[in-house]
Amino acid sequence: MSDLPTPNPFPDHHSSNRPEFSVGELARAIKGVLQGEFGHVRVRGEISGLKRAGSGHLYFRLKDDDAVLDGVCWKGMATKLSVKPENGLEVIATGRITGYPGRSTYQIVVEQIEFAGEGALLKLLEERRKALAAEGLFADEHKRPLPYLPAVIGVVTSPTGSVIRDILHRLAERCPCHVLVWPVLVQGQGAIEQVARAIQGFNALAADEDIPRPDVLIVARGGGSLEDLWTFNEEVVVRAAAASEIPLISAVGHETDTTLIDFASDRRVPTPTAAAEMAVPVLGELVARMHDLDRRLFGATKRGLEERALNLRAAARGLPGALALVEQQAQRLDDQAERMMLAIRGTLVSAAQRTQTATARLHQPREVLSLHGQSLTAVSRALAQAGRQQLRASNYALARLDAARRLPLALTGRLEDERWRLERASALLESFSYERILERGFVLVRGSDGPVTRANQAVPGLKVSLQFAAGEARNATIDGGASVKESLPEKPKRTPKRADRRQGRLL
Repeated sequence: MSDLPTPNPFPDHHSSNRPEFSVGELARAIKGVLQGEFGHVRVRGEISGLKRAGSGHLYFRLKDDDAVLDGVCWKGMATKLSVKPENGLEVIATGRITGYPGRSTYQIVVEQIEFAGEGALLKLLEERRKALAAEGLFADEHKRPLPYLPAVIGVVTSPTGSVIRDILHRLAERCPCHVLVWPVLVQGQGAIEQVARAIQGFNALAADEDIPRPDVLIVARGGGSLEDLWTFNEEVVVRAAAASEIPLISAVGHETDTTLIDFASDRRVPTPTAAAEMAVPVLGELVARMHDLDRRLFGATKRGLEERALNLRAAARGLPGALALVEQQAQRLDDQAERMMLAIRGTLVSAAQRTQTATARLHQPREVLSLHGQSLTAVSRALAQAGRQQLRASNYALARLDAARRLPLALTGRLEDERWRLERASALLESFSYERILERGFVLVRGSDGPVTRANQAVPGLKVSLQFAAGEARNATIDGGASVKESLPEKPKRTPKRADRRQGRLL
């Protein structure tokens, strides 16, 4: 600017020796005048048109009923503002007035922002409360119950104030427990982020870490003005409290102070001391209640045992004697043993009758023998199964009367007799087989219609097959022969066989 002529701020329009400026020179001159005349100023107005550039700079306007002033806050300064700009917020901005030649405008470079009175704060607080409530952050169904007797309590507060001393003193008086303190700033630069990170940090602790996870959290701060307590009205702090999985107690300010974290927390108390009283019960009262419960439990247990002993004695008087029980079971055993013997006898008689009937109706010995052998096998299995079932059913009773030893022996003897008779019948049927006759030199002649058993069937030219004991000759032809008188041998009379005296009577 030293190489430019100094213009007259109020030139004479009728002078012919006025200096000439380029647009850039004039813009820079005006900028210099603005910066010289208006160094640091404080401007009160309402923020509008707020936007954050990709570089991090903030651009907005300050307006009132009469005028509008452009404002800019560079990135380095924007991160240090104690009040975050918002549209519609009435503030007092402190900064430097400068020009912007690129658009021929002037603006304020903001270095600090303050709330413009308590009314603006209350308006902003109410608008923010309504917006967060509409999202459901303050709903009662999101409130978590406090644990009755927490083992670990987490406290988010300043480590140097009287708040933490009041909390620790009150906890020691009521019920000593493990306390974890997360030190934070409760107002000023960086307080918002520290309080939010402390709540999130306690929730991020795992149960198996060296640092135990608290059962309940206390966010505490002493009293102060609305500006002093504004950290606990910030949206990031309120959202961290609402998202906490650990039950949270808000103890910010005094009885008349209200912050948004009070609505998002699970419980709200007027003072930090009241927070400690709400977090834990009185140890003396707890011990007295435990003694009372122990006494009542002992009395209830004693009365229950006495009542059961009385019922047991009354029931014992109604029970029959041991001898009567044994006699009744013995009688039942006799009845079951008799019924079992009758069932076995009936089964054997039925099996014997079926065997005799089948033997009398035999036509083809091998097939009939096989059929009845299967039937007898099934009967024997059924009989054995029935015997086993009866034996299992009365095994305990028979053991008392020594019947279990005699019954299997008798049953085994009968089964051996039946097996011996079956083997004799099988041998008899085998001896009657026509194959045994062929072994004695006879030949079985078969025609197209079956076996040739009559002489008049052996006509000349008849195609027959001859079966010998070993092998068969097929496609044989009868050439002819002498006339043979057809005769049938008289069927010999069967003589009854004498019973084998070695075998006892089956039935």
